Amino acid sequence: MSPSLLSLEPVGDGVSLLTLRRPERLNALSWELTDELLATLQAVGRDASVRVLVLTGEGRGFCSGLDISGDDPLGEDDAIEQVYARQEKIASLATALRALPQPVIAAVNGAAAGGGLALALASDIRLASDTAKFNVAFVRIGLSGCDVGVSYLLPRIVGLGMASELMLTGRIIDAQEAERIGLANHVVPADGLLDAAITLAGEITRNSPFGVRMTKQVLGRNVDAPSLETAIELENRTQVLTIQTDDGNEAMQAFIEKREPRFGARTEV
Repeated sequence: MSPSLLSLEPVGDGVSLLTLRRPERLNALSWELTDELLATLQAVGRDASVRVLVLTGEGRGFCSGLDISGDDPLGEDDAIEQVYARQEKIASLATALRALPQPVIAAVNGAAAGGGLALALASDIRLASDTAKFNVAFVRIGLSGCDVGVSYLLPRIVGLGMASELMLTGRIIDAQEAERIGLANHVVPADGLLDAAITLAGEITRNSPFGVRMTKQVLGRNVDAPSLETAIELENRTQVLTIQTDDGNEAMQAFIEKREPRFGARTEV
């Protein structure tokens, strides 16, 4: 059995750390790693004991995108059906991350290029080390800059004008510029990146599990809501649902009593 290309480990109460482990390739996505990552995300989504997921890469890179070091990496010699199936597989990484009920914090410790940038964009929050770098690499290797959900996610994070510049040029930006344009939420020293991500995850887990889950879900829907009224209708239904849960009642009571809430145990769903 080949060694795992990633690791998943608990790092706090309800917080798990998912680490890509191909440091010799700056954690570039091989097809084996892609398969393992998709399977792991599916398992995390079913595990309600995981309340926040922190995603990072081992070594100097976060993820440098699809590994194109092998022979015919893009499948020019294969049937179009095979190429399309592989394209759908790697693109599904973005939807798999967005579909997780748990919030995802990307701890970007180095290069986040191409598909690696897409993993960061599909996460809910991005923390960058002061050594992180970002770029839309697809356009630099003769492909469209639109891949793995980047053309949907990037404009919603940094705006259409800046997204157009980054996607048409493929230029590399550093952590400080990423923070300035809103691509990174915060920049922290490299040796404190994981601690900062775990601390932020702990701030999320202080809130009720169902309330956090509904916040991620409703925010994801309402960013594209056709009207304010439509967004509010979904919010209204969600608020009524959350207040009916035991954890919702506990959170409210804890707030009134000025104490930390004690939420019920969670099992696999």
